[in-house]
Amino acid sequence: MAAELDSAVEVRRSARRKRTVSAYREGDRTIVLIPARMSQAEERRWVARMLDRLAAQESRRVLGDEALTVRARELSDAYLGGRARPAVVRWVTNQNSRWGSCTPAEGSIRLSHRLQGMPEYVVDYVLLHELAHLLEAGHGPVFWALLAAYPRTERARGYLEGVAAAAHLPHARSGEQAPA
Repeated sequence: MAAELDSAVEVRRSARRKRTVSAYREGDRTIVLIPARMSQAEERRWVARMLDRLAAQESRRVLGDEALTVRARELSDAYLGGRARPAVVRWVTNQNSRWGSCTPAEGSIRLSHRLQGMPEYVVDYVLLHELAHLLEAGHGPVFWALLAAYPRTERARGYLEGVAAAAHLPHARSGEQAPA
C-alpha cells in the first residue's frame, strides 16, 4: 500500500517490515519505506527525518571539475536537447555574490564554491541556469522557457533565496536577474 504525502514523496508501507525505515531517490521522487503498523504521526516524523538524512547525504557529495563537466552534459541532454555544450565547467572561489557565471563566447561556466555541500538538485539548477545562458544571454521569456523543463527550478530558487537571505546577500524576485 502506498500513501501519497505530496507529488515528491511516496510512502510505502510493508507488513513484512518490522522496525526499519529507509528512503531513496527515484528520479524526482523520494520513496520512504516504513512498517505497516506505524501510526500517521510516526510516519510524518520518519518521513521528515529521512528527507533530512537524504539531503545530508547529497550535500556531502562534491563533484570535481571533470565530474561537473560530465554532469553539465547530462543536464544539457536531459533538459536542453543537448544543445548547450560548454568547453569547460569548473568551481571557483572568487564568486561571493553570484552562484555561477558563464562566458558564452568561450563556452566556459564557473560555479561558486559556496554551492559545494548544497543539495544536488540546487547545484544542478545553477549548472542548468548557466547552460541555458550558452543558448540565451539574458533572463527574458526565452531563457526561462529553457529552464521550465527542469522540475525543481522553483524549489532550487527558493533554497538559494533562503541561503542568500540568511547571509544577507542580494537575491532574485520573479523577473529579476538571479544571482546564478
